[in-house]
Amino acid sequence: MKKTKAQKLKLIRTKIDQIDTSLVNLLNKRAGLAKKTTVLKERIVYDPKREKQILQNLKKKNKGPIENEAMTGIYEEILSTCRGVQKQATASFLGPEGSHTHHAAQKILGRSASFVPKQTISEDFSSVELGESPCGIVPLENSLEGPVVETLDRLVDKNVRITSESHIKIFHCLMSKQKNLKKIKKIYSHPQAIGQCQEFIKQNLWESEIVEVQSTAKAAEIVTKESSAAAIAPEPCSQIYSLNLLKKNIQDTQENMTIFVSIEKAKKETSIKPKNKVSVAFSLDHRPGTLYSCLERFKKEKINLTKIQSRPSRKVDWDYLFFIDFLVDNNKTQAERCLEDLKLKASYFKILGVY
Repeated sequence: MKKTKAQKLKLIRTKIDQIDTSLVNLLNKRAGLAKKTTVLKERIVYDPKREKQILQNLKKKNKGPIENEAMTGIYEEILSTCRGVQKQATASFLGPEGSHTHHAAQKILGRSASFVPKQTISEDFSSVELGESPCGIVPLENSLEGPVVETLDRLVDKNVRITSESHIKIFHCLMSKQKNLKKIKKIYSHPQAIGQCQEFIKQNLWESEIVEVQSTAKAAEIVTKESSAAAIAPEPCSQIYSLNLLKKNIQDTQENMTIFVSIEKAKKETSIKPKNKVSVAFSLDHRPGTLYSCLERFKKEKINLTKIQSRPSRKVDWDYLFFIDFLVDNNKTQAERCLEDLKLKASYFKILGVY
């Protein structure tokens, strides 16, 4: 006898229910095994290198129809939940609630983690260095506006190390208590966000006063008390702070990415492994060819530099710090030789992270 549509639907739903039951059992088994690893670990529960490896393996094994981005999102929450079974992960971030850094922290650690907002990036670093927070999340660099200089400065002078990075697409919105865009007289936001929305500001709010504050979410919090002010902030802030969403996606380009990094208190030794990324800060004496001499070794060892930047050291006039990132190939010995050579030639040298 031919099955009706209702019977076919019931059969499919029964199979889905059976799969859901299996998934629940398997997830609980996974969480139980994760809990057993706690006694074997010498570090905090959050292990970014291991989790990165898990997500990379899943992408290779994923045959669809679920896309890799969606599958990654599902497993980030699974990993976060398993961490919570072991011991709830705690991280400080540049707040308040709703900031881009808050969103990045949730993506890196999962929503089940415990988050502690800090008023400034420097305060976040200090919290990690003093052991008040086991982990901190900070913005490092934006694809439009470049490096976040406060983060670079604190990476140099604080006893912390980068342990992981996450590339987050950034969308900015204009929000206010006011409903009429033409009545906006003042704009609050973080300097990076303001820089990323210059075209919109020039075309629509060129007469408005620009006020820089410590975070986008703080800007949203401030404008709740001003009738003719607006904030450039992430969309969730409009709900958190009960503001009218005047305009979405006001950034200069849709390809607006920010690299956020997790930081932990530095250990005495940092081991390098194949496929790691290494971040280093160094300075050199003012002699002809010193920078070339340092970088030449990387060329000889066939190591790819993915970033090189310079910034005033802020200690001596016209003294600069160089920041480089490079990728470790299968042969970590090459990378170790480059670092030893750089350490010998530099007047200042610090490994900012291996991740």
